[in-house]
Amino acid sequence: MSMLITGIRELVTCDDTVEETAGSPLTEGLGVIPDAAVVIGGGGEDAAPAVEWIGPADQAPDADWAIDLGGKAVLPGFVDSHSHLIFAGDRSAEFAARMTGQAYDGGGIAVTMEATREASDATLRALIQARVAEMRAQGTTTVEIKSGYGLDVEHEVRALRLAREVTTETTFLGAHVVPPDAREAGGRAAYLDLVCGEMLAACAPSARWIDVFCEPASPHAFDGEESRRVLEAGRDAGLGLRVHGNQLSHGPGVQLAVELGAASVDHCTFLSDEDVDALAGSSTVATLLPGVEFSTRQPYPDARRLIDAGVAVALATDCNPGTCNSSSMPLMIALAVREMGMTPAEALRAATVGGARALRRDDVGRIRVGQRADLAVVDAPSVLHIPYRVGVPIVRALEI
Repeated sequence: MSMLITGIRELVTCDDTVEETAGSPLTEGLGVIPDAAVVIGGGGEDAAPAVEWIGPADQAPDADWAIDLGGKAVLPGFVDSHSHLIFAGDRSAEFAARMTGQAYDGGGIAVTMEATREASDATLRALIQARVAEMRAQGTTTVEIKSGYGLDVEHEVRALRLAREVTTETTFLGAHVVPPDAREAGGRAAYLDLVCGEMLAACAPSARWIDVFCEPASPHAFDGEESRRVLEAGRDAGLGLRVHGNQLSHGPGVQLAVELGAASVDHCTFLSDEDVDALAGSSTVATLLPGVEFSTRQPYPDARRLIDAGVAVALATDCNPGTCNSSSMPLMIALAVREMGMTPAEALRAATVGGARALRRDDVGRIRVGQRADLAVVDAPSVLHIPYRVGVPIVRALEI
């Protein structure tokens, strides 16, 4: 069965191979096809629907059935390459405290750990499914999910097992912080041994990636050498590498990520010239998480500096209970444009093809013949309305 989607005022493909023959200079580089149509086919139990044809609506082929979007814009579904959706509990009081001047140092993670450990499988499963549905209602079709709120073997394994039910992009983050019970039992060294040994062995079958909170400025996180050990152990176990780096201070995270060939280093709030040069000469994506700065009142990353240096940039939500309890990629796009020096077109690419690159995926983040039909619909004639109508729910994943 094939489906023809017509009534597309502006089709944003994010595909560099599309020759743009019309459209606004403000959307240059987005692979825009005006007054377009898309044909989608395939699907079923064993295969995702795929794009079979794209082009001007007046040239569209026949299909088994059709829908008319009535002049809306269409773009690739957002790729949220950094999230922490497996959690229970509430840390709204922590947010309120920060708004009155309390600093963030990562310690609140232990609060979520306790609530998450106490939650049943059924409770956590319902929470994850609700959060993924909330993301799809805002245009996200691909999401990476980290563990990191279990922080013992049993609960880290459970977190990844549950995450695997909703995404293939699962990340083992046993090295989120050193939990209080581990500090009492045997100290940092013993916990690091656990993360790199028994916990990694148990979690690796359900994970695609390994991550570490590399932040010497936090007493709860890990320094450069500790982070290196975690990442090398994960690499030896066959996992891809990701890094939380340079969030709270200048530190070794970016350099370590580049040296080890990590797919992405995330946050990148405090960067030296050497950090920027290293990223520009590498395949490591700088994933920026502006919702965190919004929620912690830290300085925003300088996206303009990175882009002008030739660094590949992605945008993601970092949806989590402590520093950014938002699942809204449209909000991240608006913040990137308003606060980080990105043009609307750059921000949209970072939220789609940039996120796909951060996950080393070439089947999402673009609209291209033969690829997955992960589409998002904008209730407006142009994708420029996404940062323009900030806070208004005008984007949704197209359910096929």
